[in-house]
Amino acid sequence: MLVKFCGATRAAEVGDMAEAGADLVGLWYRVPGGPAELTSAQLTELAATARERGVAPVLVTFATDPAPLLQAVAAASIPWIQLHGYQPPSVVRALRRDGPPGLKIAKVLHLKDGTCAEGGLTAAYERAGADCFLYDAVAPDGRIGSTARTLDDAAVTALADRTGLPFLLAGGLHAGNRDAFAGAVAHPRFLGIDVDSAARGERGLLDARRAAAVTRAWRSR
Repeated sequence: MLVKFCGATRAAEVGDMAEAGADLVGLWYRVPGGPAELTSAQLTELAATARERGVAPVLVTFATDPAPLLQAVAAASIPWIQLHGYQPPSVVRALRRDGPPGLKIAKVLHLKDGTCAEGGLTAAYERAGADCFLYDAVAPDGRIGSTARTLDDAAVTALADRTGLPFLLAGGLHAGNRDAFAGAVAHPRFLGIDVDSAARGERGLLDARRAAAVTRAWRSR
């Protein structure tokens, strides 16, 4: 099971996530108004720190223009990119065509009240070259990304059954709700989890102790 913690803004946070057992650390780039938004220089610095600590950096973005994303991936030597907005399949296709060999592309699928906003496009994303999906919840007001809203396990497994790629699970995951996603965890294409809010301490920074509790709980069986 892969464990990803998202939204690091400092080298110390990246190190703490490595100590907590993370496989991946999310770095926000071109997420307008995002509290964990990074400059190009910060992205490059934190990606280097992640690699030094044995954690794969993931560029997390809402951007729809492939060109600056490809520049950032190349400059920071980033092996993963997470399209967390409503990017069309053409963006995936461009990243696959023009990105470095081995670049992993995760496309987020947004669920609200059990309905997937990209439900009619999943096959197109697969054909375009996505490596995996990431299922996340949409807040009642339409906000996406780091909303701490949880998904319904039945909706997750139903969506997984309709798609052909491995998937990461997000949306309000914490150390105490693994059992609520028994169906998702048991699914043959379940790849791992993506956590933000539950790994943060009182100052809003990613916290090693809280992150480690999540890792232990989800990898305990």
